[in-house]
Amino acid sequence: MKVAVGTQPEAVEIEEGTVINFWLPTTTATKNHLPPLVFLHGFGFNGILTWQFQIPAFSRSHSVYVPDLLFFGGSFTQNPRRSPAFMAECLAKGLRKLGVERGCTVVGFSYGGIVAFKMAEMFPEMVRAVVVTGSGMEFTRSVSRSGLERLGYGSWAECLVPDTVEGMQKLLEIAAYKQLPLPARVVKDAWEVSLDLYPKERAELLEEMVIEDHNFKVHPYTQVSHSLHLIPHTVHLYLPAPLFLWPTQKEERNPIYQKMEKHSIHPLLNCVINLARFFLGQIMQSHQPRYIM
Repeated sequence: MKVAVGTQPEAVEIEEGTVINFWLPTTTATKNHLPPLVFLHGFGFNGILTWQFQIPAFSRSHSVYVPDLLFFGGSFTQNPRRSPAFMAECLAKGLRKLGVERGCTVVGFSYGGIVAFKMAEMFPEMVRAVVVTGSGMEFTRSVSRSGLERLGYGSWAECLVPDTVEGMQKLLEIAAYKQLPLPARVVKDAWEVSLDLYPKERAELLEEMVIEDHNFKVHPYTQVSHSLHLIPHTVHLYLPAPLFLWPTQKEERNPIYQKMEKHSIHPLLNCVINLARFFLGQIMQSHQPRYIM
């Protein structure tokens, strides 16, 4: 397990056969009086690879927790459940074991955003606010079908769990905001490190992520809602921004448009999130929804 400077991994046993690995700043253990801030990664990389620049940027003002989702990094389970609800349940149990009971802001990217919304739905006493980028409340069958047709894949596993280096190269080309001339060796290393573990289980996570259209309902969230929405209208991999609105808050919407291209914008995402520290700080005070699209 690779360790970034200033971080420490902590494996938390959720139940027998289920372990969630959390990446923590070396100072988090002594700063539990600060507001808890949880970063959830997407399907491409684990927690530390996705959010390594957020840990030092936010650890002075927040107690930062960066878990590896199940079957990423050091997290795994022998439980056959693969739904976002089970993921949310495991994360909540892990956070409680780390001393987080309430008042946390959950920041989710892509698949992590779906899990963040599920945490807010299932554990309203724990989740104070949700901030998502490139994501939505749920991933419906019609949206899934449209995205697969647009990208030319038969399944999300084929796209996001490539079984060849060439598949990894294509995924990077689809996802990247700006194309970088990566050497073949770097692409191969990225594939080996990030995507060749638990391929069967990750494919099952993707299958369980998609719900039928008639099962989609907007949950009456009580939390403050914030959307950092960076998907263009030409690549709607996840739910479009209007579906982020809660029924009681439609008239209070005050959008700020910041349009990006492509789904994944790393390392640009890291810069945007770090520059938005003031935005996350306001979440702790505000009860009004804010949207950056």
